[in-house]
Amino acid sequence: MTTRQILVTAPKSTLTYLVRAIRDVGVIDLRVLEATDPPGDPVLLILADDDDRQTLLDRMQAVFGPENEDDWRITLLPIEATIPRVEEEDEKEEPKERREFASTGRTREEIYDSVWRNARADRNYITFVVLSTIVAAFGMLADNVAVVVGAMVIAPLLGPNLALAVGIALGDGKLMGKALMTNLVGVAIVLALSLAIGLIWPPDLAAKELMSRSEVGFDGMAIALASGAAAALSLVSGLSSALVGVMVAVALLPPTAAIGLFVGFGQPTLAVGAATLLAVNVVCVNLAAQAVMASRGITPRTFYEKKAAARSQWISAAISVGLLAALAALIWWRLLHPAT
Repeated sequence: MTTRQILVTAPKSTLTYLVRAIRDVGVIDLRVLEATDPPGDPVLLILADDDDRQTLLDRMQAVFGPENEDDWRITLLPIEATIPRVEEEDEKEEPKERREFASTGRTREEIYDSVWRNARADRNYITFVVLSTIVAAFGMLADNVAVVVGAMVIAPLLGPNLALAVGIALGDGKLMGKALMTNLVGVAIVLALSLAIGLIWPPDLAAKELMSRSEVGFDGMAIALASGAAAALSLVSGLSSALVGVMVAVALLPPTAAIGLFVGFGQPTLAVGAATLLAVNVVCVNLAAQAVMASRGITPRTFYEKKAAARSQWISAAISVGLLAALAALIWWRLLHPAT
């Protein structure tokens, strides 16, 4: 059984209601610390089962309410070990409210905080986009697979794509806007830098790593779908996202860099092929991530927020499926007409 320490500071008037609301939801240990010097509001230390964290947070926020958010704070702290060790309890029928979040791994608040921090178009993001583009462009021109893979390792494209999926799942327009802007900034930088390289570098259309990005097939669609699903699963489960970040970068960075290189080389037909590959990958990655978010029950807390989020999910899913169907038809057409 994995556990997490939850630190709660709140007005003393809410203490009775708070304890009553959470006492039957996976609370392994609960201690109330009274502030004495100077006198103030109490501090609650809660040792909670990981499977119940989301329900605990929801119930506490329901007690506090959305108003006066400056009067209370909930902080989640990681735990390496506890003594005595927390033993596994016998399996028993759990309330539906607890079963819904048992398989998530991380709470929506943890997921939101993670993607918000990783979806910023700050100096580090821009620097890594520039460096990964240079490495990817020259790796493809040199037909060096190892160098191209190295570019994937430093490409920061996982964060904003996951943030977009979480924003859609939660119906958070601010997060969606931030993620879209960060994605657009990254794509614009990759296109501009690779175009500049294509204009000044001698064309080399014999490089297999470069030419492979001008071809679109259903295998690439499957890779992008798997990449998006793996990225979303790594986020909601709390597992390492380093390897799936490389997978997402494989789907997004080389095709974008190839577009700029082909335009710089004066090869519009090849650039269109790379742009089609990029479009397929973007749609597949985000559609798969949205599907994982929906299947793992990543939703807002309140009824009205859930209703609004469901609407945004259906609209986004309809758009993504429509685009995917159109792109699949385009791939099929290009396979039947390879010369065009």
